[in-house]
Amino acid sequence: MLRDKGMKFEEIDLNKGLSVAELESLIGDRDYRDFLNTRNELYRERKMKEHTPPRAEALKLMSEHPNLIKRPILVDGKKITLGSAVGT
Repeated sequence: MLRDKGMKFEEIDLNKGLSVAELESLIGDRDYRDFLNTRNELYRERKMKEHTPPRAEALKLMSEHPNLIKRPILVDGKKITLGSAVGT
Protein backbone atom coordinates (compact mmCIF):
# COMPACT_ATOMS: atom_id res chain seq x y z
CA MET A 1 0.00 0.00 0.00
CA LEU A 2 2.76 2.48 0.89
CA ARG A 3 4.84 1.39 -2.09
CA ASP A 4 1.78 1.83 -4.31
CA LYS A 5 1.63 5.46 -3.19
CA GLY A 6 5.31 5.94 -4.07
CA MET A 7 6.39 6.38 -0.46
CA LYS A 8 9.97 5.49 0.40
CA PHE A 9 10.71 3.73 3.66
CA GLU A 10 13.09 1.40 5.43
CA GLU A 11 11.55 -1.90 6.42
CA ILE A 12 12.70 -3.68 9.59
CA ASP A 13 11.71 -7.30 10.15
CA LEU A 14 10.28 -7.26 13.68
CA ASN A 15 10.17 -11.07 13.61
CA LYS A 16 13.94 -10.98 14.12
CA GLY A 17 13.35 -8.92 17.25
CA LEU A 18 14.77 -5.73 18.63
CA SER A 19 17.16 -5.36 21.53
CA VAL A 20 16.02 -3.63 24.69
CA ALA A 21 18.21 -0.67 23.69
CA GLU A 22 16.58 -0.51 20.24
CA LEU A 23 13.14 -0.63 21.85
CA GLU A 24 14.14 2.14 24.28
CA SER A 25 15.27 4.28 21.35
CA LEU A 26 12.11 3.57 19.35
CA ILE A 27 9.67 4.14 22.21
CA GLY A 28 11.53 7.05 23.77
CA ASP A 29 9.34 8.94 26.23
CA ARG A 30 6.11 7.50 24.77
CA ASP A 31 3.91 5.16 26.78
CA TYR A 32 5.47 1.71 26.32
CA ARG A 33 2.05 0.12 26.90
CA ASP A 34 0.93 1.44 23.50
CA PHE A 35 3.54 -0.84 21.90
CA LEU A 36 2.24 -4.03 23.52
CA ASN A 37 0.26 -6.27 21.19
CA THR A 38 -2.96 -6.92 23.09
CA ARG A 39 -3.82 -9.79 20.71
CA ASN A 40 -0.66 -11.69 21.62
CA GLU A 41 -1.05 -14.96 23.50
CA LEU A 42 1.60 -14.06 26.09
CA TYR A 43 -0.17 -10.74 26.73
CA ARG A 44 -3.40 -12.61 27.44
CA GLU A 45 -1.76 -15.44 29.43
CA ARG A 46 0.00 -12.99 31.73
CA LYS A 47 -3.15 -10.83 31.98
CA MET A 48 -1.11 -7.76 31.10
CA LYS A 49 -4.23 -5.67 30.67
CA GLU A 50 -4.91 -6.00 34.38
CA HIS A 51 -1.29 -6.43 35.50
CA THR A 52 0.88 -4.42 33.15
CA PRO A 53 4.54 -5.16 33.79
CA PRO A 54 6.86 -2.25 34.62
CA ARG A 55 8.56 -0.64 31.61
CA ALA A 56 11.91 -2.47 31.99
CA GLU A 57 10.21 -5.87 32.23
CA ALA A 58 7.88 -5.09 29.31
CA LEU A 59 10.79 -4.06 27.07
CA LYS A 60 12.68 -7.22 28.01
CA LEU A 61 9.61 -9.31 27.18
CA MET A 62 9.10 -7.50 23.85
CA SER A 63 12.77 -8.11 23.03
CA GLU A 64 12.50 -11.82 23.85
CA HIS A 65 9.04 -12.24 22.24
CA PRO A 66 8.89 -10.04 19.12
CA ASN A 67 5.22 -10.92 18.50
CA LEU A 68 4.45 -9.03 21.70
CA ILE A 69 5.27 -5.83 19.78
CA LYS A 70 2.28 -4.18 18.12
CA ARG A 71 2.74 -3.82 14.39
CA PRO A 72 3.13 -2.37 11.95
CA ILE A 73 5.11 0.54 13.30
CA LEU A 74 5.66 3.52 11.03
CA VAL A 75 8.22 6.11 12.04
CA ASP A 76 8.29 9.52 10.36
CA GLY A 77 10.79 11.65 12.22
CA LYS A 78 9.40 11.96 15.72
CA LYS A 79 5.91 10.78 14.71
CA ILE A 80 5.04 7.11 15.22
CA THR A 81 1.93 5.35 13.99
CA LEU A 82 1.10 1.94 15.43
CA GLY A 83 -1.02 -1.02 14.44
CA SER A 84 -4.33 -0.70 12.68
CA ALA A 85 -4.11 3.11 12.61
CA VAL A 86 -1.54 2.67 9.82
CA GLY A 87 -4.17 1.60 7.30
CA THR A 88 -6.46 4.56 7.94
